[in-house]
Amino acid sequence: MIQVIAEITGSIQGALGCVAAAIGVGLVGTKAVEGVSRNPGASGKILVQSIIGMALAEAVAFYALFLGK
Repeated sequence: MIQVIAEITGSIQGALGCVAAAIGVGLVGTKAVEGVSRNPGASGKILVQSIIGMALAEAVAFYALFLGK
């Protein structure tokens, strides 16, 4: 019984980590589009920073999936 509860809580932790990463990537993408719409000349710099931000947000999902168990 305890093992089943541990598996369920690990799955919940992984799911919440993935949901948080998805929200983070969505926010980064939204702000990147807003930034490019305000200043199209800075699209190269904004693209680089948004890719780095999305990668860091996705790292949260990997931490939640692989280090949580």
